[in-house]
Amino acid sequence: MALIVQKYGGTSVGSLDRIRNVAARIKRTRDEGNQVIAVVSAMGGVTDSLIKMAADLSANPSERELDVLLSTGEQQSIALVAMALHEIGVDAISVTGRQAGIQTTGSHTRGRILEMNPEFMQQMLADGKTLICAGFQGTTREGMIQTLGRGGSDLTAIAVAASVKADVCQILTDVDGVFTCDPRVVSNARKLPEISYDEMLEMASSGTKVMQSRSVEFAKKYGVVFEVRSSLNDNPGTLVLEEHPNMENVVIRGVSLERSQARITLTGIPDQPGMSGRILVALAEAEINLDMILSNIAHDGLARHSFTVNSNDLGRAQVALKSVLDVMAPDAKIETEAGIAKLSAVGIGMRSHSGVAATMFKALGDAGINIGMISTSEIKIAVTVDETRIEEAARAVHAAFGLDKAPA
Repeated sequence: MALIVQKYGGTSVGSLDRIRNVAARIKRTRDEGNQVIAVVSAMGGVTDSLIKMAADLSANPSERELDVLLSTGEQQSIALVAMALHEIGVDAISVTGRQAGIQTTGSHTRGRILEMNPEFMQQMLADGKTLICAGFQGTTREGMIQTLGRGGSDLTAIAVAASVKADVCQILTDVDGVFTCDPRVVSNARKLPEISYDEMLEMASSGTKVMQSRSVEFAKKYGVVFEVRSSLNDNPGTLVLEEHPNMENVVIRGVSLERSQARITLTGIPDQPGMSGRILVALAEAEINLDMILSNIAHDGLARHSFTVNSNDLGRAQVALKSVLDVMAPDAKIETEAGIAKLSAVGIGMRSHSGVAATMFKALGDAGINIGMISTSEIKIAVTVDETRIEEAARAVHAAFGLDKAPA
């Protein structure tokens, strides 16, 4: 008997008929002799509807109350899935984040998992029950409900799998797995049979929407092998696991694209110790995530810093930067550029193969696409391009590395 954790997203439980389909799938897994914990998101559109109601009532709703409100979406789903299972003869019980022992910390609406206490779940499993667990939520040490932010249900599933030492964790979604690029952009993109944690992390942080990066980080930390697969069919998905030697034979695993990026450039910064730190602290305190960061010293001895942020954060970033620059560098200037996108080529094979950047830049040059900022890691090369040409850029790079063909 295997213990299987399955995660169902909002699309998978988006209607009563889909909830019945999820219940039937859980029952099939159970009938094969397995124990099952299903982690469930709110029904598709419910979270957005709750946020809209809050916004209609208040221009600046309390984040604590938002957490209380938003957590009801998942609680609705788990109760309905449990009821659907009862109707087909499965002894199921709904489990809230608190009952699952998910203890959180951090800010409301973007909590982080602090620790897990699976005692209640283990007891229910021992009693022969199938568990339907609410994703996206936990409670603080003080007993406050706290939601986990974007990708919170995936994170819940990985954390639950780690805490109960599940044999398998399946992330069931509306796509068949992880592809070499977004199939809506590159029509001949190929589904990957497997991918390493590090490659999945880089692709997730570069725009691949299948998984949020912090869920992958959690899986890597606790050694949770998981499979991304469709909830609409029984096709094999993509395994995400620790890398093995054969993986390096594939130079580039995939190409990711991320739209809605903006560049901020600071000029006229005194080249003095501590300046960069104070700038980054100001942005961190404003809870703004930076992506690509470049820095150099100009011929006049003044520093120049450039970084990319999500376009939605551009205004807040400018406010945070102005407050610190007015004090420490009043002559500094803030330049911004919106309407850019990021293209990334990812693969652990870069460690042992040369010429990757040359191939990527030649493909973009041949397509007449200009490159802005460039950033690299051990297994990723990322560039910014005009957002209007990001899809063309993705197709050019995908073709240049032959990603439509399975490796020999």
